[in-house]
Parts: sequence; C-alpha cells; structure tokens
Amino acid sequence: MLKDLVEYLAKALVDNPEEVKVTEVEGESAITLELSVAKTDLGKVIGRQGKTARAMRTILGASSAKLGKKSILEIVE
Repeated sequence: MLKDLVEYLAKALVDNPEEVKVTEVEGESAITLELSVAKTDLGKVIGRQGKTARAMRTILGASSAKLGKKSILEIVE
C-alpha cells in the first residue's frame, strides 16, 4: 500500500516514469521505502530546497500512521 502510494506520487512528478522503482523494507516498528528515479529526474522528486520530498514524506507519514508504523522515505540515485 505505502509502496504503491510512493510509486504513484513519484511517477506523477518525473519525465521518465518507467524508471521509477520503489523498494520496501519492513522492520519491526518502521517501514523503509527506497525510491529510485532516473538521474535527470532526481531534482524533480527532491524539489526546491527539498519541499517536494518533504511533502511526500508528510503524505507517507499520514498513511503509515493508519497502519500504526513509522515510515522512512529514502531517495537514492
């Protein structure tokens, strides 16, 4: 569910949606999502001064709160 949410948001932001990959690692109390996009789209996912990434983390946090777990979004190259 969280993986699909991050993938949907990222694909809407980038120019190369076919290169969006999300990996989910579930721990005991937290879910780590690693978002990988094309190198040329990295700035679009992060946004000016990190505002887009922060907004994605806020949405993700609200969604994961319903599951009773903490979520961590990592953006990797």
